[in-house]
Amino acid sequence: MKNARKATLVAQTEINAPIEKVWALWNTPEDIMQWNNPNADWHTPRVENDLRPGGKFLFAMALKDGSLNFDFTGTYDEVITNQLICYTLNDGRRSTIIFIAGTPVKLVETFEPESSQPLDMQQEFCQAVLDGFKRYVEEK
Repeated sequence: MKNARKATLVAQTEINAPIEKVWALWNTPEDIMQWNNPNADWHTPRVENDLRPGGKFLFAMALKDGSLNFDFTGTYDEVITNQLICYTLNDGRRSTIIFIAGTPVKLVETFEPESSQPLDMQQEFCQAVLDGFKRYVEEK
């Protein structure tokens, strides 16, 4: 796939909570550490999040058994409170997260996948993280 970097994948969920709560829990480092994993084997032991255009973020993600870890890092390009986050990862890939207020709130993440991993695996990983975020918000 020579154009894999220009392809986009989409993950989405609907959350039964007010938009202000969804936004706050999506962006607060202490909360991100609780929900940012695709399953119980993963954790996010460290988060830095400067949520503003030009601000940087770092989510240190790891398998709990220590066999794999990576830093999810980038720079925010656009931030509109309760509506939109656009960012560019350090490797140049871009993502857009749209928050659509309503009952329920709809969260749609569109992202450019990395070229070294299967597309379906990346989409499933992102969808699992969003599903975990939905559970976290609705239980909190």
